Amino acid sequence: MNNLNYRRQGQNRLPPLYTHGIGSLPRPLVVRDLLDSRKDLPRDRFEQVMGSLVRFVIRLQEQAGLDVISDGEWRRTQYIQEFLSRAGGFERCRRYHHQGKIKFTEVVVRKMEVLQPVFLDDAKFLVANTNYPTKFALPSPFLIGIRYWHRDYSRDAYPTFQHFLEHLTQILSRETLALVDAGIQIIQLDDPALAYFCDERLLAGDSFHDERLRRNWDLKRQLPHAIRAINQISRRLGTEVHLHCCHSVHQRRSDVSGNYAPILPYFSNLEVDQINLEFAYPKTGELDDLKLVPKHLKVGMGIVDVRTEKLQSIEEMEFLALAGARIIGPERLALNPDCGFAPDSCEPPSLDEAYEKLCRLAETARRVRKKLL
Repeated sequence: MNNLNYRRQGQNRLPPLYTHGIGSLPRPLVVRDLLDSRKDLPRDRFEQVMGSLVRFVIRLQEQAGLDVISDGEWRRTQYIQEFLSRAGGFERCRRYHHQGKIKFTEVVVRKMEVLQPVFLDDAKFLVANTNYPTKFALPSPFLIGIRYWHRDYSRDAYPTFQHFLEHLTQILSRETLALVDAGIQIIQLDDPALAYFCDERLLAGDSFHDERLRRNWDLKRQLPHAIRAINQISRRLGTEVHLHCCHSVHQRRSDVSGNYAPILPYFSNLEVDQINLEFAYPKTGELDDLKLVPKHLKVGMGIVDVRTEKLQSIEEMEFLALAGARIIGPERLALNPDCGFAPDSCEPPSLDEAYEKLCRLAETARRVRKKLL
């Protein structure tokens, strides 16, 4: 049986228009305090307390009514940096401007030496603590490469960006295989960097609030490299694979804007099962984008705005879901928030806000299923 048929069988375990989170959920103060103090705590004490907290966030999603459960990324301080710190080879030494502030970010300065899968124990814990289908998200090779390779710092470790991308692909391929062996049913690769190619201002070289994004962007040359790396990971997996393309979230703001029309034609070569896109927040996806999605791909439709405090009405979310189902059919549609609620541990949404929005997402799915199915 080939991978694609195996994945399709796995999808049949989920209801039509199933609901899932994208990844991160807001971390309450107790989780942030625990993450800050983990170097000072005995490992067994840290794992005991964190285990209790992760069980809670698993139950929260079950209670909200989601069909697919994650660990909320509560063991991570940030959705990419946890991988960087566990993989090694990165140092926080690059100075840059971001949204009017001077910051420092990691860049790769030594060759990564990843001998064991870094998230395997996290995945095993998730699978062992829920009877629901499970999902685990990892940053994509292109995202890490484009953000953390810099010619002034990284060339001794990786002479070119392409060398770095190839090594990342090898490491993440082994990582995803280990997650599947642990029992994870959906692997998601996060790549907001692909949405950079949707922003006309960025591609035109306009001044930008994030200094890291000021570079020469070449859609025709760079996007195929990103897709090739994703395919090298995906084609080895005997489970469902998602690609998540958001416009980034930082303190309730997006890094970039623009609909998905520029990149969707390239996805005809994409070897995944589903792409998770944003449609709830202004200046992200537009309904007409769905007409451009290649036929072999399902869509996780973002109908929950994670950036503003506003609680959308169920009717607003239902309108989006029904419109999406009319365009591509309910059998190709899943429903989700636009993005993770808190990609960084200090993002502002409260857990109560996220829970209420997830409850409304689940109720919307029930109503739409009743109307369409």
